Amino acid sequence: MNDSVYVGNAGQDAALDRGWLLGHFKDVSDPRHSEAVEIKWGVHPRGDERARWVRGEKRTALLVLVSGRFRVELPGRSVVLSRQGDYVVWGHGVDHSWFAEEESVVLTVRWPSVPGYRVDDEDSGHSEDGAVAGERSLPQAG
Repeated sequence: MNDSVYVGNAGQDAALDRGWLLGHFKDVSDPRHSEAVEIKWGVHPRGDERARWVRGEKRTALLVLVSGRFRVELPGRSVVLSRQGDYVVWGHGVDHSWFAEEESVVLTVRWPSVPGYRVDDEDSGHSEDGAVAGERSLPQAG
């Protein structure tokens, strides 16, 4: 097999790395390593929510609803993704958060892939970003 090719299953691989399939946080020898883009297959149980708002965003993001009902919170506005294929895009400087109104699967694409957005759940050691261990979290970031 060619080392520059990776074949997998989003549902299975996502479970191994908090949903992240591609980004700067993958090992540089992994074909899924990218500093240009991040891709996440997010599986969210009903009631799952962002630990903190992302503040000072330096990336552009696209969220596409695969299944469920998923709410994205933006300054002064809530966007509810309720039909398969519904999506929202935002750019640099747009603060945001999210909430799974129903069990949901959401495909997220963010670019560029940059460190500094990791948010750890202090009780479980869980991280909502695929950033490498020990990376410094920004206040209110994620």
